[in-house]
Amino acid sequence: MIPLILGAAAVLGAVIYGVNESERKDEEKRILNSGIREVDEMSGKEFEKLLSLLFKNAGYQVKLTPGSQDYGADLVLYKDGEKIVVQAKRYKNPVSVKAVQEIVSAVKYYNADKAMVITNNRFTGNAYNLARSNSVELWDRNKLIDFMIKAKIPN
Repeated sequence: MIPLILGAAAVLGAVIYGVNESERKDEEKRILNSGIREVDEMSGKEFEKLLSLLFKNAGYQVKLTPGSQDYGADLVLYKDGEKIVVQAKRYKNPVSVKAVQEIVSAVKYYNADKAMVITNNRFTGNAYNLARSNSVELWDRNKLIDFMIKAKIPN
């Protein structure tokens, strides 16, 4: 009787896992197929997920940081021996200097080689000034759209 119950539990677990895996892949496909208008309506977490999928397609190893206590980074990218920290800002308004300050602190915490802030919007003048003096790469809406087009097809 016990082997039968254990066997049934294993089959049920495999079925549930298969459904969850299928749902996860469907969700990833939906997010990856998003255009900039869909990005404008995403939650912050969905935007982070989109970026992680795009960077994976572009040949990066990607690690999403915890939802809280991320020390200023949302993604950690690895490629060609470099570690890059990324702050993702899906905003309705221009991104301020605060996002640059956060990613600058993340460079030290994660011992990163580079830093980026990526938004679906644009950046304030102060954000550009601080980014320039700290070697932080800023990707505005136009750069994001270009990357989305290039990274939709996996390497």
